[in-house]
Amino acid sequence: MAEFISLYSGSSGNCALIRSEDKYLLIDMGKSCRTTLTALKSLGLAVSDCVGILVTHEHSDHVAGLDTFLKKYPLPVYGAEETLEFLDANGVVPATCDMTALTPGREEDIGCFGVQSFPTSHDVPCVGYRIHTPDDKTMTIATDLGTLTPPVHEALSGCDL
Repeated sequence: MAEFISLYSGSSGNCALIRSEDKYLLIDMGKSCRTTLTALKSLGLAVSDCVGILVTHEHSDHVAGLDTFLKKYPLPVYGAEETLEFLDANGVVPATCDMTALTPGREEDIGCFGVQSFPTSHDVPCVGYRIHTPDDKTMTIATDLGTLTPPVHEALSGCDL
């Protein structure tokens, strides 16, 4: 059974995960590596079971912990092309990590999950994610919305969460 968990959320940092059986995807990492690892440990989750990190956008409350975390655990990072270019240019993602730009509207397989990005309204390039799980559930996450645009409405349509 798939499950969504908010590890922390607020102006000081955001991080969530979606888990199915023994695998999970992280969404953003806006607090320290230690804070994220403590939250994962409290849930009994091992970093080795994480199939990747989805990044919504470049603001520090969504990426502040990535640098240190990825130096220790070089997981693949996914996001919008503009966001990944910013993270690369600013040394947020170490060269040892694979970065993959997701094409909005096209579902990509990431581990056991099907992930589709869609644009959201924000003051920097930003995306949300529609995620299909192995148990045929659909979850959509969209953060820092300025406006509910047609792509956001479409991504939310028919979701289980």
